[in-house]
Amino acid sequence: MDSSLQKTRKAVSAAVIGNVLEWYDFAVYGYIAVILARKFFPAGDEVTALLSTFLAYGLGFVARPLGGIVLGRIGDTRGRKVALLITIALMAGGTVLIGLLPTYAAIGIAAPLLLVLARLLQGFSAGGEWGSSTAYIVEWAPADKRGFYGSFQQMSVVAGLLLGSGVAAMLNTIFTPDQMDAWGWRVPFLLGGILGPVGLWMRRTIDETPAYKKAAATPAPVIAGETSPWVMAARAFGFTIVWTVCFYVLLAYMPTYTQKYVKITASAALWANTIGLLVLVIFIPIMGAVSDRIGRKPLLMACCLAFIVVPYPAFSFLVSGASYTELILVQILFAILISMFSGAGPAAIAEMFPTRTRSTWMTSGYALAVAIFGGFAPFISVYLIDKFNSNLAHTYYLIAAAVVSTIVIATLRETAHEPLA
Repeated sequence: MDSSLQKTRKAVSAAVIGNVLEWYDFAVYGYIAVILARKFFPAGDEVTALLSTFLAYGLGFVARPLGGIVLGRIGDTRGRKVALLITIALMAGGTVLIGLLPTYAAIGIAAPLLLVLARLLQGFSAGGEWGSSTAYIVEWAPADKRGFYGSFQQMSVVAGLLLGSGVAAMLNTIFTPDQMDAWGWRVPFLLGGILGPVGLWMRRTIDETPAYKKAAATPAPVIAGETSPWVMAARAFGFTIVWTVCFYVLLAYMPTYTQKYVKITASAALWANTIGLLVLVIFIPIMGAVSDRIGRKPLLMACCLAFIVVPYPAFSFLVSGASYTELILVQILFAILISMFSGAGPAAIAEMFPTRTRSTWMTSGYALAVAIFGGFAPFISVYLIDKFNSNLAHTYYLIAAAVVSTIVIATLRETAHEPLA
């Protein structure tokens, strides 16, 4: 095997595995949300407790733009590798903290405050992780396979969600509801703390990207009429809206939704979600490879248009009395649609930016959109359903997000077959 190809595969593999562990840590909170609502907030109204839990979940995303700016800047000035080492260490620390926290019954108001602090630490880390790892993987990729290689970044994010969902489903299957409520909910967080050092060790062995080394060794060129980085970041922001809303409504919030409105057990809801995530993991690299052949925009636009049309009838079908098998089929449909964007998306968003500023500005635009529209997606979904007294009200949020991103993506040029700047 060619030595350069070996180095590429080694670098991408280490980044991907570390990314899986990082996103497992961040996502597992959403899968234990129902129990966390009871443990960290005062007993009383169920909707209020769940809203409080998802508000804390969303606050983790508030820190993402700050993490994106700080750690993205480190990625552009000190190297992608340094930024990736910092992100995984911070994420492991925040995850262990959640697993060790005393509950509201033990320390009162300090419990939810400490929970929010841990989520902010996780969010700061996640803000830097996405952009740094995306830049790292796309910059290592062969020119004609950036879509395929870049898709592994998003595949590893979903694999982390899959691992979190699978662990939560397994624990809900092995332990009784009383055991999960008493102490079992701590296990996935403490497991994340153990996995963190594994990812840290792997990332210590990786090399810096050739594109970054080349950019760092040469003076910055002056390009007449070059697009402002603020404008490019704004495009990345609009690009990301549908991606993040679909991701966090249809994956992170889905187990909670199906328990409450499709009337299935926590274990069944988590297993259905896990199957959907598994399908998504399989299809993301397929779609990434397809985008290398036909371009990024056809897949991105197809996903956006589908999420204007599909959500309302799909959820209407679910709440009308769909069987468990039919629920799984709907989750598989959502997974395939999301894979179109997640397969083409990492390369497409990275290709918007030059190497010298890619990590900072790409991460800033992406993380801000995720913080506003994605992190609070479960909270907004619960609020809309309660406000309008309709278990379909959250679908309008999905549709609105898809309309905005459709407009933004329609204005972008195709970059699949252009050299990386």
